[in-house]
Amino acid sequence: MTTFDDRENAFEAKFAHDAEMAFKAVARRNKAVGAWAAGLLGLEGDAVAAYQMAVITADFEEDGDEDVIRKLVKDLDGKASEAEIRAKMAAILIEVKDKMVREG
Repeated sequence: MTTFDDRENAFEAKFAHDAEMAFKAVARRNKAVGAWAAGLLGLEGDAVAAYQMAVITADFEEDGDEDVIRKLVKDLDGKASEAEIRAKMAAILIEVKDKMVREG
């Protein structure tokens, strides 16, 4: 194997790892945002876990965050604005990524 092949394989492995970590970070963010939203909705116990799963599942409708934001805006009508939801999602994503880095 040549040095070029080694570099290519390393780049592909890094790309795959980065993509996997990004997916995990977004899934964890969605779970945390779901818990936050469930609190605003007054949900407790198993209903919180079910709502978290609904938020995670909503993210599979299309690429990006818009599908999750639409769900949360609809569900939290009057309890949180779209801007508040976007800000909370951004803040939680930073927290999640920091935690993932600390975990290794």
